[in-house]
Amino acid sequence: MPYLTVCNRQLSWTLPLVLGYLFYLLLGALVFQLLEKQAEAKTRDQFQMEKLKFLQNYTCLDRQALEQFVQVIMEAWEKGVNPEGNSTNPSNWDFSNSFFFAGTVVTTVGYGNLAPSTVPGQVFCVFYALFGVPLNLAFLNQLGKGLTIHLMNLERWVHKPGRAQVVQTLTMGFFLMVGTLLFLVFPPMIFSYVEGWSYGEGFYFTFITLSTIGFGDYVAQILISIIYQCTEVWQQSGLFLA
Repeated sequence: MPYLTVCNRQLSWTLPLVLGYLFYLLLGALVFQLLEKQAEAKTRDQFQMEKLKFLQNYTCLDRQALEQFVQVIMEAWEKGVNPEGNSTNPSNWDFSNSFFFAGTVVTTVGYGNLAPSTVPGQVFCVFYALFGVPLNLAFLNQLGKGLTIHLMNLERWVHKPGRAQVVQTLTMGFFLMVGTLLFLVFPPMIFSYVEGWSYGEGFYFTFITLSTIGFGDYVAQILISIIYQCTEVWQQSGLFLA
């Protein structure tokens, strides 16, 4: 167990770590409450006003009937059914959406916009994740080893005798810049353009996805659309059976 030395005395890190962890959670709870509670109350008031307007326009309905209908909509939404449109809407569990969901499972992103509702589907999801998450980690580990080999070769080239310190510094700065552009600058720009989001929303989505937090409040529908179009091409070409 690691210890902290203070005045020639060894103290355990356990208690400070636990207290620091709890403090961090309490601080986060306080800040999120201050930032989000007022906006939530405003949205709730607007929704209540819309319900009152609806009742005033359609006097044949009473409040209880409206609340029951809202409950039906909420239950449909929780089960992944889009209440808009009619029964001809595309299925949430066609191949493209299922493929996208499988990717969110093995990468532990788990957006939450789609989840199995049947017992067999939930049981399969557990075992699929049980083997899929380690497989994904092994794939990323192998990919990291390959990148490390190339970086080590580059490092040996940079640190050859006679290479100026300026070249080494510029090389490191170049890779930091390229990494920042590839992961934190270009993706938000692309998502904001394609999905119609602001740059801040695109940056938020990119970070939440890369960190595998995956709240699910923003989901890139264009990716699902591309997969769907690919499956349509496969079906038409006979390479994939519907």
